[in-house]
Amino acid sequence: MWCVPKVDEEYLTRMEDVLDTLAKPVDEREPVVALDERPVQLLDSARQGTPMAPGRLARRDYEYVRHGTANIFCIVAPKIGGHLTHATRDRKAPRFADAVKRIADAYPKARTIHLVMDNLNTHCEKSLAGAFGELEGRRLWRRFTVHHTPKHASWLNPAEIEVSLWSRECLGRDRVATFAELSRRTRSWNFRANSSRRRINWQFTTADARRVFGYKQGAMHGARH
Repeated sequence: MWCVPKVDEEYLTRMEDVLDTLAKPVDEREPVVALDERPVQLLDSARQGTPMAPGRLARRDYEYVRHGTANIFCIVAPKIGGHLTHATRDRKAPRFADAVKRIADAYPKARTIHLVMDNLNTHCEKSLAGAFGELEGRRLWRRFTVHHTPKHASWLNPAEIEVSLWSRECLGRDRVATFAELSRRTRSWNFRANSSRRRINWQFTTADARRVFGYKQGAMHGARH
């Protein structure tokens, strides 16, 4: 059963900002893009398994060997089916800066890019300034209008759906031992997602939020409605 989190004025304000952003009609001048990270363990089997054969399932020993960790930036423009999901060695500030630049480069004609993401400490202009210098970092950051999801409300981010799709379809139950293999798989998955223009049909609206959380239009101080 889904549990409604404890909310306050800030939670409701951020939630409505995100939901109103996701409800925007498609506009190439103002694309809406969602970003989230997903840590991945690099694992290899301790012993070689038995391959599948006629009348016999493939078998894999339960024991595995750890080869460190990696990260997946799951990035999706939900209404147009644009995907920029990719693997990185970690999720530190320079990698976030590179991900933001990747988004900016994908929409060179955009007047502003609406970016939905959580409020991780690296998700800020400082990360871009550290990676590209203050002037370039500021220029890049100003191309975005950032919409942070409320604390403990990652479910409001369509990139969570991208994470789930990537995890199920790209990784599944497989063990991936190297970053090179993880990166190769992710590139292939992202290419397929873009080729099919796979969209996310986001249906939870501001009206739904007001009903679920039991408050009325204009009930919170500072609300925009």
